[in-house]
Amino acid sequence: MISLKQSLSSLPLIAILRGIQNHEVLAYGRALYAQGFRCIEVPLNSPNAIESIRLLVEALPADCCLGAGTVMTTNQVEQVHSAGGRLIVMPHSDSKIIDAAKRLGMCCAPGVATLTEAFAAIEAGADAIKCFPSESVPPSVLKAWRSVLPADVLCVPVGGVTADAMDAYVKAGASGFGLGSNLYRAGDTIDAINLNAAAYVEAWAQISAG
Repeated sequence: MISLKQSLSSLPLIAILRGIQNHEVLAYGRALYAQGFRCIEVPLNSPNAIESIRLLVEALPADCCLGAGTVMTTNQVEQVHSAGGRLIVMPHSDSKIIDAAKRLGMCCAPGVATLTEAFAAIEAGADAIKCFPSESVPPSVLKAWRSVLPADVLCVPVGGVTADAMDAYVKAGASGFGLGSNLYRAGDTIDAINLNAAAYVEAWAQISAG
């Protein structure tokens, strides 16, 4: 099974398809894959989210890390696992959910907004810490966190991060980003998501080029 770190190695951007519907998820997932995305989450407050995850797992190549966002219970972890998902993303940090995910061999990225929560999530076995909402962990705060967090911990700001904002976060120590409504909003066309994805991919290429 591919790890979260491996899936983010070439393009450290997680696509969040909140509100996606079953009949369109494959087209959008394949469009994102073609743009270079290898990590996609479907929040569980989307219509029939578990089925969307199952469809993505069956259709996309094995180098993808696919799963669910807005995971709130251990039962939901089991449902995602049964659908073939291997990624659990939470808006908060709950050690029971982290433990349930790790026992099933899944990757887990709990949401944290304070350094205390970050250390607790790491101690519980988190594969990454989701800095959420990103406004609560601006680059200046993340830079301070990085001075004390283990160097190998993935720090992923999520929520409202624009393509223009990524450079400052990377300089502060961000490992990647979770992209929600600035990448995809329910009802967006394929052309819209392709345009948005291309802007993020180009921004990342410029950052990587130095």
